[in-house]
Amino acid sequence: MHATGPGGEVGLAATVFRDGSLPPPESPRRQTVIRATALFAIAVTAAYLVWRLTSTIALDWWWVAIPLFVAEVHNAIGLVLYAIALWDVDAAAPPAPSTVRRRQRVAVLIPTYNEPADVLLPTISAAVALKPKHETWVLDDGNREEIRELAVTLGARYITRPSNEHAKAGNLNHALQHIDADIIGVLDADHVPTARFLTALLPYFDDPKLAFAQSPQDFYNLESFEHQRRRDGKVFNEEAVFYRVIAPAKNRWSAPFWCGTCAMIRVDALRSVGGVSTDSVTEDIHTTIRMYRKGWTGAYHNEVLARGLAPDDASGYLLQRNRWAIGAMQVLRRENPLTSSGLTVGQRLAFATTLFGWFDSWRTLTYILIPLAVVATGAVPIDAPGQVFVPVFLATLAIQSFAMRSLSRGQYPPILSILFEFIRMPAVLPATLAVFWPDRASKFKVTPKGRSATSGQRVPVPRLLSSLAVVSSIGIVWFTATPKMPVAGVSCTTTLSPSCLRIASTSASGKVRNSMYARPERMAAARADVSVLTKNL
Repeated sequence: MHATGPGGEVGLAATVFRDGSLPPPESPRRQTVIRATALFAIAVTAAYLVWRLTSTIALDWWWVAIPLFVAEVHNAIGLVLYAIALWDVDAAAPPAPSTVRRRQRVAVLIPTYNEPADVLLPTISAAVALKPKHETWVLDDGNREEIRELAVTLGARYITRPSNEHAKAGNLNHALQHIDADIIGVLDADHVPTARFLTALLPYFDDPKLAFAQSPQDFYNLESFEHQRRRDGKVFNEEAVFYRVIAPAKNRWSAPFWCGTCAMIRVDALRSVGGVSTDSVTEDIHTTIRMYRKGWTGAYHNEVLARGLAPDDASGYLLQRNRWAIGAMQVLRRENPLTSSGLTVGQRLAFATTLFGWFDSWRTLTYILIPLAVVATGAVPIDAPGQVFVPVFLATLAIQSFAMRSLSRGQYPPILSILFEFIRMPAVLPATLAVFWPDRASKFKVTPKGRSATSGQRVPVPRLLSSLAVVSSIGIVWFTATPKMPVAGVSCTTTLSPSCLRIASTSASGKVRNSMYARPERMAAARADVSVLTKNL
C-alpha cells in the first residue's frame, strides 16, 4: 500500500509526499536567531502596549477603546506563550533501537464506525503487514458483515459490541476487555501506517513509566479542504504547524499528548485511569491529563508513520474543529490542567496553551467588529495623531508576524493562517460556550471519510461569514458616503479595515463554496478497489 522513493519520499498511488522523516536538529545559530527574534518582538509589543495604555486610549469612547486594548493584550499574551512553547523544538531525541528481547504483547487497533471498505482496506492490510509480530484488530461499531469479511480475509481479527455508547472511547474500552496485549497501537480507519510504525515507536516503551508514544498526523489527499497550494508550488496544510512544530516542542515540558491516532499506548497506563476517558468528546487529550496525574510520562516522535484522509470539504472540516473545540471546553471544566493536582508547572502551561487557544477566535471577532463600530458610529478608540499611530501600529504588527513565522519554523504563512482563522470561526465561537455548559452538543460526531464524505453538492457558506461579507460591504459604502467621519489617529486603519474584512470574508466564503470540493469524481476517488484486491487472498 505504500512505497518509499528517493530521498525518503513516500508514494501512495500517483501522489508523492514530502519527506516525513525526523527533522535534523536545529543548528545553534538558527536557534539563536529565532529566539532573538521572539524576544525582540515581545519587547517591542510590551513597549507598544505601555504606550497604548498611557497615551492613546480614548476614554470618551471607552466601549470600543477598552475592548480593543484587551484584544491587543490577549494577542501579546499569545505571542509570549507561543515563544515559550516553541523555544526548543529538539528537546527530546528518539531512543536507540533496543537490543533487549521484548516480551510485550502488541496489538494494533483500528476503530471504525461508518467508514467504507475502500477506506479501511489499505489501513488493515498495511497494519497486518507490520513488524514485529503483533495482532491486528478491527473494532467495528457499525457491526457490518462486509467489514468482518474484509478483516478476516486480510488476516486481522474482528470485534464488535452491542451498542455504540461513548463512541470511539467506548469502542476502545470494550476492545481492551477482550484483547490480550501489553501495548496497543491505535490507528483511525483511514490512517495507513508505514513499515516503521511499530519499530519506530516500540523502543520508547523500554521506559517502564512511559504511557504512550505519539507520532504526527499527516495526509495523502493533498487536495483536501485544509490543504492549499501556495504560489511557490508548496502545499500548505493547516495542521502541519501543530504536528511538526508545536507538538514535538511539548517534549521539553514533558507534556505531549495522545492525539487519538498514529500512537502506541501502554495498556497498564490506560487501566490505571479507568480506561479511555468518556467524559469529553476529545477523549485523547483528556485521557493524557489523567495519565500524567497518575505519574506516567509520554513522548512525541516527530516522524510521519501513517497518513490518512483530511476533511474533504468545509462541512467535514468545520464539524471536526467544532468537536475539538467542544472537547477542549469540556476538559477545562472537568479536568482543568491549571487546578488539577499531580501536574508539573510545565505541563500545566503546555495544556493551558493548547486548550485556551480555542478562545483566539473571540479576539479575531473583536478585531473585526471594532472597526465596523467605528465606521458606523464615528467613535475613535485611539487618541493619537494618525501620522504617529499608524506607523507604530504597522511596525509592531510586522515584527509580531515575522516572529510568529520564525517560531513556527516557516509553517505559519500569515495570509493563509488568517484565511483559515476566518473559516474556523463559525465552528469555534459557539463551541467555546461549552465551557459554561460542558454537556452541550456532547455527542461524538464522526468526521466523514471517503465516498460518504459529501453528497457532491456545494457546502453552504456559514451565516457568520456571509454576514461579515455583507456588513463589510455596507461599511465601505457608509464610510465613502460620510465625508464628516473623524480623521483622527485611527482613521487610516479604519478606512482599510472594512476593505480588508471584505477581502478576508469573501476569500473564506469562496473557499467554502469552491466547486472543486463538490466534484463527483472527488467523492469516488477511492484508494483501492476492494473486490480486485481481495478476490485472490
